[in-house]
Order: sequence, then structure tokens, then C-alpha cells
Amino acid sequence: MYRSIAMRAVAGVLLSSSCGGGSGAPAAPSPGPGGGSTAVTITIMGVKGAQSFSPNPGTCAAGQMVIWRNADVVTHRVRLDDLSVDTGDIPPGASSQPMPLGNVSKAYHCPIHPNMVGSLNAAQTPEPPPCTGYC
Repeated sequence: MYRSIAMRAVAGVLLSSSCGGGSGAPAAPSPGPGGGSTAVTITIMGVKGAQSFSPNPGTCAAGQMVIWRNADVVTHRVRLDDLSVDTGDIPPGASSQPMPLGNVSKAYHCPIHPNMVGSLNAAQTPEPPPCTGYC
């Protein structure tokens, strides 16, 4: 009888450990084409002109996605200067959806705070316009 109970206990432990439990740590990004990460994260630092985004310029290879993460205390939005991409509002602590921008060389800004400027890959970061409000 005790042997039967012990065997059931062992079987229960084995089953529960094989059902996808884990350490709770987030999974690492899966490699993209060429073995690189599938996403590059650019952190929104605040209204600081060309230092508003880190890294600036952001570098992403073909096949990579870009995510903007808002580390500031106010909402921001990222828009490519040619208007081809707009993240929508990104609240404090949130991130944009991943966007397929690998090998894009363009400047971008925050339309809410136009003084915030950045660029991707080889594009020049433009001079921010004069501050006319919250800077």
C-alpha cells in the first residue's frame, strides 16, 4: 500500500515538472535572420532634444523589429519624419508594438513634444526645433 502511494507521488511530481513549468524568467528573444535578435529596443528618455532617445541613432539590421519603450513619466508618441510610421501614444512604462524597420534610415520625432528627435541607422538626427512649451 505504501509502495503504491509512493509511486503515485513520484508520478505526480514527474508529470507536474514536465508540463511547462519554468523559472518565471522571460524568454530571450528568438534569433532573426542572420542570427541576430528580432527586436531592437529604443528607450524614450524624456524631452531632451537629440538625447530624448537611447540609443540615438538606433541601429537595426534587415529583418529586425524596433520597439520604443517609454521610460519617462509622460506619454510620448514616435513618428517617422516622412509620416510612414506612427506608434500611437505610448504611456509611461509602456512600449510600442514591434515595427519592421530593419535597414530603414530615417529620422523620427515625438509629435507631442516636437523637440524630441532621433534617427534610425545611417539617417542624420535633425536639429530639434526651438522649444516652445514643455522641454
